[in-house]
Amino acid sequence: MPLGTLDRSAPPLFNQGMSALSKLIFFSALALFLMVADARFHIVQPVRAAIGAVLYPVQWLALKPVQMVLGGGRYLEDLQTAQSNESEARKALALQAERAGQSDTLALENARLRSLLELRASKTTPSRAAEVLYDAADPYTRKIVIDQGLTHGIVAGSPVMDERGVLGQVTQVQPFTSEITLVIDRDLSIPVQNTRTGARSVAFGDATAHGGGLELRFMQANSDVQEGDLLSTSGVDGVYPPGLPVARIDRIERRADSAFARIHCVPLAQVNAARYVLVLAPTGAPTAPKPVAAPAPASGKKKPADAKAADKKEGRAR
Repeated sequence: MPLGTLDRSAPPLFNQGMSALSKLIFFSALALFLMVADARFHIVQPVRAAIGAVLYPVQWLALKPVQMVLGGGRYLEDLQTAQSNESEARKALALQAERAGQSDTLALENARLRSLLELRASKTTPSRAAEVLYDAADPYTRKIVIDQGLTHGIVAGSPVMDERGVLGQVTQVQPFTSEITLVIDRDLSIPVQNTRTGARSVAFGDATAHGGGLELRFMQANSDVQEGDLLSTSGVDGVYPPGLPVARIDRIERRADSAFARIHCVPLAQVNAARYVLVLAPTGAPTAPKPVAAPAPASGKKKPADAKAADKKEGRAR
């Protein structure tokens, strides 16, 4: 077959239309036009709203399984927490009821024992509230200054406490201010009693401890003390009223080379942040003497002139 009779045109199957470059330019221009038109005239906003309205049920259905799983997990967690809180509340209520019953029983026993032994009732210690002005200027001691002094009835040796426990003792009194030595000062000591065992001891200030503390000295290594024991004033010194909380045992060091144990205590009072304090009267402070009635004149003695004149007037009247 001669070459001139051949058809050189592409068959319809391979006819591709516009070139790739022409398509790129056309769709780029269309996209640019739509972006400018949407930014200027918001012509795509209705279309976007319509598409969102149509797709919202699909989104709602797609999120429901996730929400159900998360809600079920939260429900189970809240249910477990509520059951645990209820159990703890029931335990606390039972414990409070037991303590209340024991307290009533102990109060009755205490009243019976006091009436049986004919003990006198404990009297309330006079006290006066004061405000802390500043810390003392001496860097080698632990002292504070309050705004009460001699003019307010403060006397040297008065114990001082805050809302938590014993804070210290008044060591110097000025007309309008007083200086208080804190329990953590190395020169201050307090006779204390272990509320668990009843054993008496003396607590000394230990300013070298972190934040300040106290130390029980001269305690045997095999003495019955435990961490967490509460120490209160014993009242044997005639200064501190008995039963005031002082400190709690924090650490016990028993060494094989020593017959005594080192017992570190943490004061209950806010020794580093006290703002308001209560100054108590020392238990051994002297009370004002009661007035003594004048003795009646003895018989056989000479009456005074006023008595004689009264007798004469009485005789004349008769």
